[in-house]
Amino acid sequence: NPDKKVNTLSFALMREAQTMWEADIQSNSDIKSIVFTSAKESGFIAGADIFDISSVQDKSELVPVIEEALNFFLHMKAKDVPMVAAIHGPALGGGLEWALWCDYRICTDSKATKLGLPEVKLGLLPGFGGTQNLPALVGIQGAMDMMLTGKNILPAKAKKMGLVDLVVAPQSLESVAIETAEGLANGTVKKSKAKTKSLINRLIEDTPPGQNLMWSKVKETVDKNTDGNYPAPYEIIDCVKYGLAHPGMEKFKHEREGFAKLAATKESEALIGLFDGTTQMKKLSSGAEPIKVKKVAVMGAGLMGAGIAQVTAEKGYDVLLKDRDDAAVGRGISYMTDNWEKKCKRKRMTNYELNTNSSRVTPLSDHTESWKRHFAGADLVIEAVFEDLALKRKIIQQVEEVTPDHCVFATNTSAIPIADIAAPGEEVKRSENVVGMHYFSPVPQMPLLEIIPHAGTSDEALATAFAVGNKQGKTCVVVKDVPGFYVNRCLGPILSEVTALVKEGVPLDRLDKAMKKFGMPVGPITLIDNVGVDVASKVSNYLASADLGVRMGGGDLSLLSNMVEKGWLGKKSNQGFFTYSGKKGKPSIGPEVTAYLKDFTDGNTSDLSETDIQNRIVARLVNEAAMCLQDEIIENPVCGDIGLVFGIGFAPFRGGVFRYLDSVGTSSFVDMMNGYAETKGEQFEPVQLLKDYAASGKKFHDN
Repeated sequence: NPDKKVNTLSFALMREAQTMWEADIQSNSDIKSIVFTSAKESGFIAGADIFDISSVQDKSELVPVIEEALNFFLHMKAKDVPMVAAIHGPALGGGLEWALWCDYRICTDSKATKLGLPEVKLGLLPGFGGTQNLPALVGIQGAMDMMLTGKNILPAKAKKMGLVDLVVAPQSLESVAIETAEGLANGTVKKSKAKTKSLINRLIEDTPPGQNLMWSKVKETVDKNTDGNYPAPYEIIDCVKYGLAHPGMEKFKHEREGFAKLAATKESEALIGLFDGTTQMKKLSSGAEPIKVKKVAVMGAGLMGAGIAQVTAEKGYDVLLKDRDDAAVGRGISYMTDNWEKKCKRKRMTNYELNTNSSRVTPLSDHTESWKRHFAGADLVIEAVFEDLALKRKIIQQVEEVTPDHCVFATNTSAIPIADIAAPGEEVKRSENVVGMHYFSPVPQMPLLEIIPHAGTSDEALATAFAVGNKQGKTCVVVKDVPGFYVNRCLGPILSEVTALVKEGVPLDRLDKAMKKFGMPVGPITLIDNVGVDVASKVSNYLASADLGVRMGGGDLSLLSNMVEKGWLGKKSNQGFFTYSGKKGKPSIGPEVTAYLKDFTDGNTSDLSETDIQNRIVARLVNEAAMCLQDEIIENPVCGDIGLVFGIGFAPFRGGVFRYLDSVGTSSFVDMMNGYAETKGEQFEPVQLLKDYAASGKKFHDN
C-alpha cells in the first residue's frame, strides 16, 4: 500500500490484489510459481485494517466480506502453482494468515521480523482461516499458545516450531524466495509440511483422552487469566475444536461467523478503542520540533534510574548513568546487566545486542574526575533521585553549570510540583528547559510515561521529552502540573475508599477478589503491598493535604501510616496486609494483622456485596478522572482512558474510565453516585462534568 507507512489488509487492498491476480496471473500459463513480498522496509503486512472493521456498523455484514477474502485465497490455491511468502518485518494478523495459505514461508533474521496472530488483544479472532491453518501447521498446542496470548514469534522460534521453513539475511530474502519458488515448481524443493509431532504431542493432540485433558487445561488457563471477562479466547477455542470435528469448508464459515459475533461485542469495541487511542497519542498536539538528542544523562542509579537508563540504551542513545559513589552506580549497572542477561536466556536479545547496549552506558560518580566533561555533551538529563525539593534544585544547579544551553532537564518526581522544582532562582537559571517525566515502576515493564510541563516549559523542551519517551517505547500522556499529576491523583481517592471499606469490616480477600472480578490485574490490597505500604501511605496523605478536598475524604488513612510505623511495608519487607514467605509461599493473613484489623475496625464485620465493593471503588476513581478532564489536567478522554489502563491496569476490556462511562451510561452512574453520597458522604458527590453529561446524554467517545 503506497499511501501508508505500513501495509494493512484493508478491504481496498484485498480488492486490488484480486484485480491484479485476475489480470496478470490467473490465465497466464507461463507462471509456474509465485512469491508474495513487500516493497516496504517497514514490513510484510501488519494485520487487517482495524478501522475498516470499526466502520461497519452492522457487524453481521462482515461475514460476506470475510467470505469474499477467503474465497480469494482459495481461488489462488486452486491455480495449483507453488506460492511462497517472503517475509521481512511484521507479518501479523491477516498478514500471517496470508502467509499461512502459501506453500512455503521464508522470513529474515532481522530484529524487526515478527510473526503472530494478535487479534485476541483486540477482542477478535483470526478470521481469514487462521484458526484452522495454524493448528494444522504447528500443532494445536503451539497454535493455541499463539492465538490465546497474541504473542509475537521471532524468526528462530518460528523456524523451530515449523511456522516458517527458512530464515535468511534480509539482503538474501528476494533472491532466495525466487530460487525456492523455482525449486518448488521444478520439484527440486519440497513443499512445506506440518512439523512432525513428538510421541507425547501425538498422544495429547491426536487421541480423545489426550485432547480432553488438553482442552481442560486450556480452558483452565483462560479462566485464570481472564476471569471470564474476555469472550475472544473462548470463541477461538470453539473455532479450533469445531474445525477438528468438521474438516470440510464449514469450519471457515464457523470461523467468520465467530469473528463477526466478537466484532459486535462491547469488549472488542473497547479494546479497539484503546488501540486507536494509543496510535493517536504517538503525536504531540503542539507540533513543536524537538531538539536532536544523542546523549542522555540519568542522575540516580537506583531501580528507577537504572530502569530509565536501560530502556534508553536499548533504543540507541548514549547514556551517562551517575550516582553519588561507585557502589551505587555499580548496583545500577548490575540491575541492567541482569535484565539483559535474562532477555538473552529467553532469546529476546542476542549477546551482540547485550554487549552493544552495555557499551552505550558510561557509569559515573561524584568521584569520577571527568564526569563534568561527559555531561558537556548531554542533550537531555533525567533525574531520578530522592523526593526532596532542595536536592532536586541543587542537581539542576550542578547540571546547568556543565551542560550546553539547549540541554533539557527532566525530573522523574512522582509528587513534587514541577513549578517548584523549576522556579527561577539561584539554583535554576534555565527554567524553560525543565519538564516532568514521570515513569512508573518497574520502568522496563510499565508502558506509561506522564510528561508534565510547568507554565514556563518551552514547547521545544516538551517536544523533546515526548520524542524521547516515544522512542523509549512508552505511551506518553501530557498532563497538567498539579499534585499527583493524573494517575496518582486518581489513585488517591481509591486508597481512601479502600481504608473506608476495611474500616467497615470488609474482609481483605473479598476486596481483592471483587476488583479482580471487575477486571483489575490485582486487587487493591495486593496493589498496596506490591507498591509498598509506605509509598501508598505517603501518596494518600500527600493528596489528602493537597487540593482534592472532600474527594479524599471518607476513609481513615491511619490504617496505612500505622502499618508503616510497625515496619509492615508490604511485599518488599515480607509483611504488609499479607505475610510473604518464600517465592512459592502463598500470601496469607497472619495473626498480627488479624489482631490489628480487629482493633482498627472496632470488631466490625461486613458482608458487603461484590457489586457494592466494585461500585464504591470505581466511583471514586471515575469521579476523580472526570474532575481531571473538567480541570483540563488531561487533554481529552482518550488520554484519560490510556493513562489509567496503562498506569494502574484499569480493566482493558472496559476500554478505560470514559469508555466505561459511555458503556454503562453516565446518567445511571451519576444516579448510583448520588445514592452513595446520601448514605456514605459527600466524597461521592459527582463532579459537575459528570452531572452535565448525565443531563445531556452526551458521550465521551463518538464511537
